[in-house]
Amino acid sequence: MPNLLFICSKNQWRSPTAEALFRNHPVHKASSAGTSDKARIRVNQKMIDRADVIFVMEQKHKEILKQRFSINGKQLIVLDIEDNYQFNDPELIAILRNELSEYL
Repeated sequence: MPNLLFICSKNQWRSPTAEALFRNHPVHKASSAGTSDKARIRVNQKMIDRADVIFVMEQKHKEILKQRFSINGKQLIVLDIEDNYQFNDPELIAILRNELSEYL
């Protein structure tokens, strides 16, 4: 089962919403984390290593991951979703469904 990892800053709204879309998914397993010291769940190397595909919400998250972790050979995709949404915001869900359609 391919592992998907979703990354935002504080792991409060965007990445947990993306993770929730994959709850009980028949093909993919998803988790989420944040890059900030104040993140609900902070990303670590073990999470990176376990992931088959890593989705980051903004370019800055990609840069942070590249600086802090070894991501060699990992598929890293920038979704370009700004921090303008609450958890499970219908607009955020629609954007994520569109961006992640090949995985859903």
